[in-house]
Amino acid sequence: MKIGFDNQKYLTMQSEHIRERISKFGDKLYLEFGGKLFDDYHASRVLPGFAPDSKLQMLLQLVDQAEMIISINADDIENNKVRHDLGLTYDLDVLRLVKVYRSKGLYVSSVVITQYKGQKSIESFKNKLEALDIKVYYHYPIEGYPHNVEHIVSDAGYGQNDYVETTRPLVVVTAPGPGSGKMATCLSQLYHENKRGIKAGYAKFETFPIWNLPLKHPVNMAYEAATADLQDVNMIDPFHLEAYGVTTVNYNRDVEIYPVLAAIFEGIYGYCPYKSPTDMGVNMAGNCICDDEVCCEASRQEIIRRYYQSLNRLALDEASKQEVYTLELLMKQAKVSVNDRRVVTVAKQVAEERKCAVIALELADGRIVTGKTTDLLGPASAVLLNAIKELGGIADEMHLISPTYINPIQNLKTRYLGSSNPRLHMDEVLIALSMCAATDSLAKLALEKLPELKGCQAHSTVMLTEGDFKVFKKLGVELTNDPIYETK
Repeated sequence: MKIGFDNQKYLTMQSEHIRERISKFGDKLYLEFGGKLFDDYHASRVLPGFAPDSKLQMLLQLVDQAEMIISINADDIENNKVRHDLGLTYDLDVLRLVKVYRSKGLYVSSVVITQYKGQKSIESFKNKLEALDIKVYYHYPIEGYPHNVEHIVSDAGYGQNDYVETTRPLVVVTAPGPGSGKMATCLSQLYHENKRGIKAGYAKFETFPIWNLPLKHPVNMAYEAATADLQDVNMIDPFHLEAYGVTTVNYNRDVEIYPVLAAIFEGIYGYCPYKSPTDMGVNMAGNCICDDEVCCEASRQEIIRRYYQSLNRLALDEASKQEVYTLELLMKQAKVSVNDRRVVTVAKQVAEERKCAVIALELADGRIVTGKTTDLLGPASAVLLNAIKELGGIADEMHLISPTYINPIQNLKTRYLGSSNPRLHMDEVLIALSMCAATDSLAKLALEKLPELKGCQAHSTVMLTEGDFKVFKKLGVELTNDPIYETK
């Protein structure tokens, strides 16, 4: 896998830049942290070399100066809003984040529950947090927010919110997802700190869009593809262009809210410390790209993957046609089609020849293996076995799993668990393979090749079961599929 991003340079440069920003404000910096602090796989896909936990590692370089605040919208708790990438409700994800941050050595001081209106489910959530020794604060709806600046910057606006007690110079404000109130939490704190005579500042850390790459650079277009469901659009920052005569890239929501933010800053400080939305950012990722073409190609592939995800979400009534249209337009702008994803062409060709469901998987060295539906295996299980055989140099005609293990599993599924499909899914195949590996050297060799599937590309001509999809994800295989059910 080719590298296009210098991760070590990023860790050093990013932490130094945040230290500089802290020093500009004096006592304290509230850093709104957008996106994922760890397991940022979108960034690692479009910037090959970017480690999924890079932002976490960067913060660990500031561990003695930093503390964490997590914001969550009370309505999201009440409505059981779910993070679809994890299948967790937002309140459970906050508990997960607290435990993960602490396990990494970060200090989590408090949780701010925003838009609190006395929702019934909040008390139970608060009790869980306090049991973890986490302080809980409430922020309330503000009439006329965000445009009635005079009311917002007053004792009846931000003044009614709880003041969050903090002790360190860098306060990182994060959240389980968008709409949680990170920015409002930061601005409310600036108001309260200013009233107490504490010099506090605000900055924003968003990896994408990358401000010092061109507007239509594939990396920035891949960000638009990733947020097509939110209808985010990258645009030239007009305020930065007017102030400095320099073209930079931001996204529509930050540009639209900037005049309001500038007015709020003026209400708090008497002046606005930033001349543009770009000025507020501290992201250094654009300075750490070491091979632009590698990142461009990776981003074009990400746009195609996002297109297939959108098609599947539409088939499941989880997306709009507008979202699909947006991704089709992005593909045209990026000058790519589904045929630029090699595994798509191979999978469809073999499926047409064999008249059955097929998955094609591209190994790291460019070899492509396929798997099709048989009486014993589904296409996912078949391609998995074929791939690790290929990696292990094991002849195709060799059986890695003895029928002694397959038949009992099939009987269990059909006779005792009521399944009409005797074919083995991926998790069942892996369990059977693990059992065979105890006595069979070839099975053991094949099992040891599983880590080499990480980062490989695959495409299925049918929609897979949730179980097979999760196994591909755990193995690190980047899977796309046609939005077609294998059976009616």
